[in-house]
Amino acid sequence: MKTEQCIRDSLKHSRRVVIKIGSRVLIQRHGRPDIRRMRALVKDIASLRQAGTEVVLVSSGAIGAGLHALGYRTRPDNLPDLQMAAAVGQTRLMGRYNALFAREKCRIGQVLLTHDDLRDRVRHLNARNTVMNLLRHGIIPIVNENDVVAVDEIKFGDNDHLAALTAMLVDADVLILLSTVDGFRRPLSAKKTGRVPYLKEISDDILALAVGKGDRFSIGGMRTKLESAHDFVNLGGLAVIANGRKANVVTRIMRGEQEGTLIGAGSLRSDAGSRKRWIAFFHKAQGAVVIDDGARAAIEKKGRSLLPAGIRAVEGRFAMGAVINVRTEDGKIIARGLTLYSSDDIRTIKGRKTAEIESLLGAKDYDEVIHRDHMLVFKKSNGEETSPSRN
Repeated sequence: MKTEQCIRDSLKHSRRVVIKIGSRVLIQRHGRPDIRRMRALVKDIASLRQAGTEVVLVSSGAIGAGLHALGYRTRPDNLPDLQMAAAVGQTRLMGRYNALFAREKCRIGQVLLTHDDLRDRVRHLNARNTVMNLLRHGIIPIVNENDVVAVDEIKFGDNDHLAALTAMLVDADVLILLSTVDGFRRPLSAKKTGRVPYLKEISDDILALAVGKGDRFSIGGMRTKLESAHDFVNLGGLAVIANGRKANVVTRIMRGEQEGTLIGAGSLRSDAGSRKRWIAFFHKAQGAVVIDDGARAAIEKKGRSLLPAGIRAVEGRFAMGAVINVRTEDGKIIARGLTLYSSDDIRTIKGRKTAEIESLLGAKDYDEVIHRDHMLVFKKSNGEETSPSRN
């Protein structure tokens, strides 16, 4: 078994890193961008790029910069004002990044995304191809949510989640989430907490201990960071949550030094191809089916598809082709995939043999409810089940 330090040392050999900088790192209390901090972070990131590591930067701060420019003292609740602030702030933020990276002889390119861009297969591939081409040409992509056009139905929710999806999109080795705390902190007493240097995995117990919320210029928090890192870590990546206000924090992390909280074991999932990742992590599940122990064993141990005979219940309403969760009777999500039948049809055929589908529905287009080729099974490194944290 690899030790924590051995895993930290492996960071030195990373070929591709996604770094997310939170709003509270970039924005001062009154809302004005912290230019000194931005300059220090840009220099730190540029040195990593110049050493040969490919870097994708996911940057918050556009709305905060726009709110300051527009004279807002608090974050408004209505969407039009937030989108206006994003439109004003995005140009200011990118202008500053362009000037600062140019001083370090690095080129940047802006990539604005919504969840719809990554959920649609063609747009997903276009986004990946664009980012990968920027990296091939030595350009640092700066990714942000396209807040100017995003509404709740197509929003990521926060840039921590966007950063994790970006890391999966580009097959990154490491995801670094920079905040204003030095990592995940576990309560030691009523008034004291202590940094947890290493987490092999993110369990429900760990999430229950997460503290720290966003402020008037940000919406994330420690729980959000842990949830966002969860799926990327389960795919074999490594994540680090660290204090973005510390000097040379990125360099120190990538040298394997004791910075922040390191998460993951770094063991690559062999069955998580790009299409299965797209199905499982870039969609919001529209419902779920509850399966019995026999179906669970067939899926987890024998690599089988999900048949109607093993289904005990259906949750929600969804159409054929929707992404749904596969849940055990004790509540654990063991897989996610594209359903070949609607929720109404599955309710009709659940618990029945494949040979009965035609007589029950009037036609039988498929034997399986979810074919193995369209399903990703979630597993921990020890082979036990795990559940995705989001979507």
